[in-house]
Amino acid sequence: MIAAQEGDGGAFKRLLQSLRRPLWGYVAGQLTCLGHNGSEAEDILQEVLIAIHKHRHTYDPAQRFTPWAYGIARYKLLDHLRRSRAAMAALPLETAGEMATEDYLGALESRVDAERLLAILPVHSRRAMKEVKLDGLSIAESAQGHGISEAAMKVRIHRGLKAMAAALKLES
Repeated sequence: MIAAQEGDGGAFKRLLQSLRRPLWGYVAGQLTCLGHNGSEAEDILQEVLIAIHKHRHTYDPAQRFTPWAYGIARYKLLDHLRRSRAAMAALPLETAGEMATEDYLGALESRVDAERLLAILPVHSRRAMKEVKLDGLSIAESAQGHGISEAAMKVRIHRGLKAMAAALKLES
């Protein structure tokens, strides 16, 4: 981002390419937790990337870049959810109420299921799974935050997925 702010268009293009996947994961994960389908994620991602482009001059190089970028993603996601609610307001009252209840209950069930499965994991695996699989951080970013190698982070995630799969298998 610093190189992009200094006018390096190639660096900015590479930055946007590297952001696509983790930001899409974050947006899609948040939508899923809220009971929405992931089809909206690509549209929101495009809005996020445009906002990053339009507001890149506001990034302070003395601060960490990732929270700045994810902050923009969060605001664009919230904007989208507000617009969705506004669109629901135009529906007949009984239809809007049913949809809101279904969305709320679906989000609540998903959140409870995810929290229950994450709760069975050791703290370090739980944190790794939440950051990478739900919040959309890259393995490198999460590993750096934990002070471990990317390989060790991959092992934590693999073990977490394996434990969660085993728990689900026992339930069925």
